[in-house]
Amino acid sequence: MQFSNVEEILDYAIEREEMTAKMYHDLATTVERPGMKEAFLEFAAEEGRHKARLMKIKAGDMPAVSYEKVANLEIGEHLVQPEISKNMNFQEVLAFAIKSEKVAYDLYIRLAAASTDAGLTDVFRSLAQEEAKHKLRFEQEYEDKVLEGV
Repeated sequence: MQFSNVEEILDYAIEREEMTAKMYHDLATTVERPGMKEAFLEFAAEEGRHKARLMKIKAGDMPAVSYEKVANLEIGEHLVQPEISKNMNFQEVLAFAIKSEKVAYDLYIRLAAASTDAGLTDVFRSLAQEEAKHKLRFEQEYEDKVLEGV
């Protein structure tokens, strides 16, 4: 992944957020299990918020960056990416979301490494941290609802 300037990096990140939001929205229109449509629509909305944040950054609005350690339950590292289908169950949806958040996290870490602008590097690290928080949220849900059988 080679970028010649900050704008290209941001355009790439915005495009990835759009693609992910569309994927979740498309999944919401195909699933048939109760509650899954709403879950995917919420995931799509979250990705839309990420895109909006990136667009603000591109417009010159650099947000304050804060860092905190985000736990990693490492559940996602042991899951297989489920096949996307209209009959996905809750466990499969969570596994899919966990894997997707990990991919987004990795993307922002790579973008931070590719950036030569210290402020933008911090923003990408902050976005990676947000993705890590989302992954943790899904891992906790997986642990509570799937692993503990609640």
